[in-house]
Amino acid sequence: MKERLNTYVVSASIENASIQNLNEPVTITLQHIDQNTGNAAVHCVFWDFWKNNGLGGWNTSGCEMEYTDMNYTICFCNHLTHFGVLLDLSRTEIDITHDRILTLISYAGCGASSLFLGITLVTYLALEKLRRDNPSKILLNLCAALLMLNVVFLANSWLSSFNQPGFCITVAVLLHYFLLAAFTWMCLESVNFYLALVKVFNIYVPKYILKCCIAGWGIPAIVITIVLIINKDFYGNGSHSESNPFSNFCWIQENMVFYISVVAYIFLIFLTNTAMFITVLLQIHAMKTRTQKRSRFWKKGFLQDLKSAFSLMLLLGLTWGFVFFAWGAVRIFFLYLFSIFNTLQGFFIFVFHCLMKEEVVKQCRLHFCWGRFRLSNYSGKKKGSPQQPFCIALDNCSSIGLYLLPLTVYTI
Repeated sequence: MKERLNTYVVSASIENASIQNLNEPVTITLQHIDQNTGNAAVHCVFWDFWKNNGLGGWNTSGCEMEYTDMNYTICFCNHLTHFGVLLDLSRTEIDITHDRILTLISYAGCGASSLFLGITLVTYLALEKLRRDNPSKILLNLCAALLMLNVVFLANSWLSSFNQPGFCITVAVLLHYFLLAAFTWMCLESVNFYLALVKVFNIYVPKYILKCCIAGWGIPAIVITIVLIINKDFYGNGSHSESNPFSNFCWIQENMVFYISVVAYIFLIFLTNTAMFITVLLQIHAMKTRTQKRSRFWKKGFLQDLKSAFSLMLLLGLTWGFVFFAWGAVRIFFLYLFSIFNTLQGFFIFVFHCLMKEEVVKQCRLHFCWGRFRLSNYSGKKKGSPQQPFCIALDNCSSIGLYLLPLTVYTI
């Protein structure tokens, strides 16, 4: 199908100033050179200087036709990026309406998660008693990785707008690194639960946290280094390619690199965490069955177990698995689920590990509150009641660091 320009090229600039990141897109009305009497399809395009290996070319990405008739067309361009693009297996564009909604969800969710992850980090770092055990230290590292992932994602489109290839490669590398680091720490969370609940009396790991840090931050660095050594141009701005789902977004451009260094890596961790999740829940159920008789309040127990499973799923990143089902007719539906749950992962961590964790609430009341909200004295243990290896309620012992699990154990 042959296409041709049917309007004059419009350009606008302001001397000695760069106009970027407008809250509302600039609407442009273009007069047709020849009347569109045959109702031919009309596309709004902009000139992409980076297309065709730097030779330039017309690009439709992010540009939408608002109205057209025989004599003129109204266009505006608004480059959008949703969180699902990080793991969208099809790596193709979606309808502009869904793209807008997903972008709004992504930025709102990532913004909220960044705020609450920051609060979680400050709370645990400020209160020394909360970060003594290994689970809390692993949680802190996971929060740090997720916070940096959210921050880099939120700044990505703005940073890519500078059209500096080297700068964009750096942003894409950071986004890739913190995504892999977040998943590596989720995997370490699942391993820690397995060691604490299943292998509780059978294993001791010297310098446990040091080894976790080497793995959590080192393995992603190795993957990134290998990709950079092979070809640093695997990273960059989506407008460099003909098929462009990443317009004004710095990310991995080569499909094979994406599927090996992101999808395969995350899929292996997803399978590991799913296996650990099932094993830990079965172990908890078995321990609970041995220590408790069947209660007539079974509904309350069921809801408690449901909350436990949900909090554990979020902590281990199992909700990221929605992207593996985002294909065909249900692709948009699962992209919505993916964006909602995973952009809010930091918020859920705050809820389950700060807001609903009694030890954290009491420590905050002891150190940060005043008046009737202040706790005058709190030792963390009841006098004359030594901590037992297994406790039915986390209110009485909190060494594992997961709020809603019905059983907990000594720290590794």
